[in-house]
Amino acid sequence: MARIAGVDLPMKKRVEYGLTYIYGIGLTSSRAILTATGISFDKRVHELSEDDVAAIRKEIQAGFQVEGDLRKKVAMDIKALMDMGSYRGLRHRKGLPVRGQKTKTNARTRKGKKRTVGAKAK
Repeated sequence: MARIAGVDLPMKKRVEYGLTYIYGIGLTSSRAILTATGISFDKRVHELSEDDVAAIRKEIQAGFQVEGDLRKKVAMDIKALMDMGSYRGLRHRKGLPVRGQKTKTNARTRKGKKRTVGAKAK
């Protein structure tokens, strides 16, 4: 079982897509890691040797901030925005969309489900 950065990679998937299960690594980063380590994109995760997994681990530790450290950094950045009192920080604090989306109709993900008050039955 390939366990990298505290994440179990799916065994049947190709390595380039399996690495994207790690928070902070997308497809471009995944391909860059595999190119740097010399591992084929077409290999499946279960076909990786221990040396391959160790090389991937070493490459990730050298150049990428992933999982817990990255989550902590993102949370601290949002907290800094809120403490600063910036517009984006206020939007985070109020639980509203941060990136300029309209809120009159479509903001259910951020605002939550609303209960509408219906007309009374006669």
